[in-house]
Amino acid sequence: MSEPVTATRHLDGYADILAAVAATGRRLSRDELAARRTLGERAAEDGHTLRSLVREHLTATRDAWPDTPGAADGVLAAVVQAVDAFAEGYERAQRLAVREEEAARREFIDDLLYGRSDLGRLAERAERFGLVLSRAHAVAVAEGPEAYEDTAPVTRQVEAALIARFGDRRILLTTKNGQLVCIAPGDQDDVLSHFAQQAHAATDGSRVAVGRPRSGAGGVVHSYEEALSTLELADRLDLDEPVVRAADLLVYPVLARDRQAMADLVLSALGPLRSARGGAEPLLRTLQVYFEAGCTAAEAARRLSLSVRALTYRLERIHQLTGANPADPMHRYTLQTAVIGARLLDWPAQDI
Repeated sequence: MSEPVTATRHLDGYADILAAVAATGRRLSRDELAARRTLGERAAEDGHTLRSLVREHLTATRDAWPDTPGAADGVLAAVVQAVDAFAEGYERAQRLAVREEEAARREFIDDLLYGRSDLGRLAERAERFGLVLSRAHAVAVAEGPEAYEDTAPVTRQVEAALIARFGDRRILLTTKNGQLVCIAPGDQDDVLSHFAQQAHAATDGSRVAVGRPRSGAGGVVHSYEEALSTLELADRLDLDEPVVRAADLLVYPVLARDRQAMADLVLSALGPLRSARGGAEPLLRTLQVYFEAGCTAAEAARRLSLSVRALTYRLERIHQLTGANPADPMHRYTLQTAVIGARLLDWPAQDI
């Protein structure tokens, strides 16, 4: 019952304007139009719907409709002017509110992903955007051929797919540094899996990394940083998988933690390959594929488009140069670890 009464205050002066127009046939003045816009802004700020406000204007118009012959056309023109100005103010206030909401959301996301805000205050703000930071969360990051933007069709497409599938599951989707970021409760891996599928399909070539679930506001930061590190690691390892999970690649950060020790291993175990005709790269690639094929010569040869005889020759050449036999289980671990280290350090393209 309060809506019409409250809305009526946004019609201040409207009946007087119609009466003046009916009497004189004039158009609305600049000040009157400005006043209508201001009232429209206030109505939007007060939370009224534009539909209800237009209805109030029409009701007021009917009540103030002139009895003077020939005045109808002028009054109708004034109604159009007044309602148009009122709606313009209303829409202006709405656009400003949207911009302010977007700015607040962006500030919250920056604080959340960079851990820059007081954790208690951050948790309070998180509720506004659908997150309960007392729970564990996991973060997935998608990186595509082109930078993601909040208003880009790809971003909207992925967001629509998530909403259609999961509805309100306390999911936050955003963009950061040209990447698409999805934050979801840590026990809802189906959300992140679907996000990864949709992001990859939408861009025809994106890669998605998924961090491990972590608790609290600080856990979101850790999961996000882990997803970023996993993306970088997958790129350095030249992995083919479109979706990579930090939990599946934990051995690699461990190996890379002592860079100097890893560099020493690479140079000691694989350094002699540089003296081969064509340099180390062809033989290093042979080892990589051989290990990825489960040390099955026929499968490795197929992947390298070589004959089994040619592959066997390369493995023998590696044995001659390094003194380590790839087919010998005693030597295999050292060589395979060194190959992983070479990929992590981008050797031999980069000096180490």
